[in-house]
Amino acid sequence: MKYSYLAIDGKGKKYRNEVTAESREDVKRILSERGMTAIEIGEMKDGVDSQENLPWWQRDMSAKDIHDVVLPKKKVLTTCHQMGIMMKSGISLSMAMEVLLDTEADKQMKRILTIVSTELYNGVPLSQSLGSFKTFPEIVISLVAAGEANGRLDMAFDNAADILHRELTLSSKIKSAMMYPLFLVGLTLVMIIVMSMFVLPSFASVFLAFGSDLPAISKAVMAFSDFMLDYWWLLLIIVVGIVVGFRSLLKYNESFAMWLAEFLLKIPIVGDVMRNNYIARFCNIMATLTDAGVSILKSLELSRDVISNIFMKDCLSQVIEDVKIGTPINVSMSHYEVFDSILVSMVRVGEESGMFSDSMHKMADLYQEQADESTKRLTDAMTPAMTIIVAGIVGVVAVSIVMPMFGMYSVVAESS
Repeated sequence: MKYSYLAIDGKGKKYRNEVTAESREDVKRILSERGMTAIEIGEMKDGVDSQENLPWWQRDMSAKDIHDVVLPKKKVLTTCHQMGIMMKSGISLSMAMEVLLDTEADKQMKRILTIVSTELYNGVPLSQSLGSFKTFPEIVISLVAAGEANGRLDMAFDNAADILHRELTLSSKIKSAMMYPLFLVGLTLVMIIVMSMFVLPSFASVFLAFGSDLPAISKAVMAFSDFMLDYWWLLLIIVVGIVVGFRSLLKYNESFAMWLAEFLLKIPIVGDVMRNNYIARFCNIMATLTDAGVSILKSLELSRDVISNIFMKDCLSQVIEDVKIGTPINVSMSHYEVFDSILVSMVRVGEESGMFSDSMHKMADLYQEQADESTKRLTDAMTPAMTIIVAGIVGVVAVSIVMPMFGMYSVVAESS
């Protein structure tokens, strides 16, 4: 009988192929002789995977390669937290995996844990097994590898859970802070569209019926309304074109993307929010990784990769290159304006005192506080600004409607 299989070798490389065997156990034995561990085995009928013989509505859509599936960070956080608790309680790794499998309700995470448990049984290191799945961030893999090296997997999972928790908390704070300003922007756009396409046209017909001469402001508003009614499709094309063009520039023009990333960090208040959040994230991950025994270079690389601003990421890449040739981190950082003197000084203190992770923990807390303050200032500034804009739009429209009404009253009075 033919079987399809997905297997992994000792170096973590995956193989997908077919084999003829008597049973699934026979497939596992054959793969084991080849130095591979079976991950998934599927029975084939008439030379075709049995999954493909089923109608599409009966197929298991989750049957794609689970190694390429990316689960939410919250799910990974829960798994790391549970593993940390069990490791601290003295439960063996194999027993902890069995407990997770018994209690896990998410089907995809259960598939992942099943494969990891099987690989652990076959002698594959935990970090190597987790590293073959995209759902586990590289930071988590590095912490687990460090935990395996120093025999402190409990601390490794605790640190991983702490990093993921801080990342989720930071993302949640940013989203919450921007929710109200974005709501006001959306409300303003909706109001402009509704007034231009529904409110103003009805008044325009009344003004034309009376034959009154409209003021300049009313003519301008009515012209804008007519344009929105007749050429809304053109506006839509222009907006889509701008968005596509902007995204293309960011993707294919490296100099423009670098300039924009640097420019965003220099915008008053907005730049402070972004920069403080990035540095807080960088310091937090550096502190956790170095405290767990991960090398400085590896910690710098992983901390750099979690920053989305490419200008700051490029500065950190230059720092990493300097550190490789023996330059102290603080000396290299001092060459770039994006790293302020406080950060550089604390990095220097940490390097010279041998308490680098402690310094980074303190700086992470400091910059997180500054990020929260900057975010509050941003929302406090945007709220009245958007209120003024909304009031201005309503005021212009109201004046453009009221002024012709006074003209209509004078026409009626003269005729009477």
